[in-house]
Amino acid sequence: MPKAKKTESDHILQTQKELVKAALPHVDFDGWSAVTLASAIKDADVDAGLAHQACPRGAIDLALAFHRIGDAEMEAALSVANLSDMRFRDRIAKAVQLRIEAVADKKEAVRRGAILFAMPHHAAEGAQALWATTDKIWNALGDTSEDINWYTKRATLSAVYSSTVLFWLGDDSENSTDTWAFLDRRIENVMQFETIKAKLKDNPLAKGLASFLPDIRKPENHAPDDLPGKTNAS
Repeated sequence: MPKAKKTESDHILQTQKELVKAALPHVDFDGWSAVTLASAIKDADVDAGLAHQACPRGAIDLALAFHRIGDAEMEAALSVANLSDMRFRDRIAKAVQLRIEAVADKKEAVRRGAILFAMPHHAAEGAQALWATTDKIWNALGDTSEDINWYTKRATLSAVYSSTVLFWLGDDSENSTDTWAFLDRRIENVMQFETIKAKLKDNPLAKGLASFLPDIRKPENHAPDDLPGKTNAS
């Protein structure tokens, strides 16, 4: 059977991967910057016009491509992981661990990315990337929520994931054991919150307050532009 012809999106994605690979040795010294992007274009021997198509906004798109590559590696690892005998909370922890392990040997690049996305003018892109990661985790774990729980699950996991990454960036324990212990504690806190939330559903006062809320539903295939997780497909 003949191979499907590559689309323009396929070429863009491949170019992004080549640029990210070439950029990583430079990120440690120059961060996710225009200097790093220029060095990556040269080292990867990528046509400047194609590089502009792959990263139209420059270094910020290069950093986002690096983040999405990590997401893809996590999804691939999750697809072959045996989670059947795990409690659900342990499945979540495993997914977060796999996402961090996908970039375990690129810690400085992650650190530089955290600095970049902490800047006010890039905070929105950072929030979208974080939301997209947690959305991928929940989808991989079979989440079927359609109402406001779709949002709360991703918001809660975003807090767990981001705090765990920040802890990991400063963790020098062997095999990141302190990070995984921190992750377990954070998820335990979330589970306690979920237990309380479940009990509140039967509370008459909570039911009364809920009746004043609009019928909030998860977004359709294409989320609004102002929703966390809305990014340009690559």
